[in-house]
Amino acid sequence: MASSTAAAAAVTSLLPPPVGAERPVPQGRLLFRASRAGSRPLRLNPARHHGLSPAPRAAKAVEAGKADPLNVMIAGAPASGKGTQCELIKAKYGLVHISAGDLLRAEIATGTDNGKQAKEFMEKGQLVPDEIVVNMVKGRLLQPDAQEKGWLLDGYPRSYSQAMALETLGIRPDIFILLDVPDELLVERVVGRRLDPETGKIYHLKYSPPENEEIASRLTQRFDDTEEKVKLRLQTHYQNIESLVSIYEDVIVKME
Repeated sequence: MASSTAAAAAVTSLLPPPVGAERPVPQGRLLFRASRAGSRPLRLNPARHHGLSPAPRAAKAVEAGKADPLNVMIAGAPASGKGTQCELIKAKYGLVHISAGDLLRAEIATGTDNGKQAKEFMEKGQLVPDEIVVNMVKGRLLQPDAQEKGWLLDGYPRSYSQAMALETLGIRPDIFILLDVPDELLVERVVGRRLDPETGKIYHLKYSPPENEEIASRLTQRFDDTEEKVKLRLQTHYQNIESLVSIYEDVIVKME
């Protein structure tokens, strides 16, 4: 198993280097060819999906328009390291990082129309309808900074209906990054995760243990960070990913 640093480097290598490269540079599963300023031809090699055969159109060349910003979607199971990879990609390429969860909380906090509607459903213990979340995402993606710099959409869409709603609005990524981590490692990461209620810092009993006994004594575990519950979450994740393959198969890049 590669180290987390190596995995991070592999994911950031998916995106194009600064314009002006003098020769083709192979990077992970993508080949970025030298090009005139502003253009980004991307060649995608077939991605292998969880329980699926190689995507039939994954080798199709995707030609990004001249001067168009890069738009990326990233997906991964719980504890796959998605947050870390998003930070690296955002820092290196200047994309606007958009998390649907953060966006939902922000709109509720500021009392927008979408936020008020979402709050009503949440207070009743109901899921927020796709239409409301899609409208939030659409509004954020159309803001000037995302249009100018490009966007990194984190953990959304999660279902076929959400993806089709975005397709209907003409919102489609240049690259869909899929993080693939073995189930046993994901379970280990989640089950060993602990929270310091005083500082909000997240620890892991094996990979990032608390600094001292005082901190260790007050750590808590989320009620759903158990092996049984994480396996249920993984099952849902794989079902959702399979439903997205037919939509994004020509731009999916799987990172192991």
